[in-house]
Amino acid sequence: MVKENLAEVEERIKLACKRAGRDRREVTLVAVSKTKPVSMIEEAYAAGIREFGENRVQEICEKYDKLPEDARWHMIGHLQRNKVKQVIDKAVLIHSVDSLRLAEQIEEEAVKADCTVDILLEVNVADEESKYGFKLKEAEEAVRKIAQLPHIKIKGFMTIAPFVENSEENRTIFKKLYQLYVDIEEKNIDNVNMSVLSMGMTGDFETAIEEGATLIRVGTGIFGTRYKNGENKV
Repeated sequence: MVKENLAEVEERIKLACKRAGRDRREVTLVAVSKTKPVSMIEEAYAAGIREFGENRVQEICEKYDKLPEDARWHMIGHLQRNKVKQVIDKAVLIHSVDSLRLAEQIEEEAVKADCTVDILLEVNVADEESKYGFKLKEAEEAVRKIAQLPHIKIKGFMTIAPFVENSEENRTIFKKLYQLYVDIEEKNIDNVNMSVLSMGMTGDFETAIEEGATLIRVGTGIFGTRYKNGENKV
């Protein structure tokens, strides 16, 4: 099932890129494997996937040694400061930096580990009370402050758009974040390399690609339906 689902997702990505006049190589697919068993992740790996996304630090830690070394793990869920230490040497990219305090904690742990951590700033474009992230108007100030932390590299932005039946409803959300992404890139802020725009999930990734996403996070579309306490489909 996973292999067939991946083939379908891949076709949808290619068509979205074609509509947008983009090269397929500009878009990275992250398979969101949260709550999924290692056996299913291994199926995705066998089908060529190397980028995997997890919402919980515990799941990254549990799965990290069970996949080959070239599997790359993304921390895409809310990250508590007291769990930063466990994940900075395992996640290739932390998508969900949503506060200056969290960034400072990552810096502190990176100093201890003598490493540099690649991050995205999470932006709550729709200003939803139920979601984490900087507001659009706060984002540039946050970038400038966090960019001063020497063991952190800001690689771009991430957003979680509202869960909607019609992905067109999120087009404006994606447009706004893309514009911010371009604006920050043009300011040439030291220690900031705007190369990753993480937006779009199973229900709206085609729209996100059309609006400039360089990384999409797909779970249900690859691994099948996952309902847990009313969580959104990823």
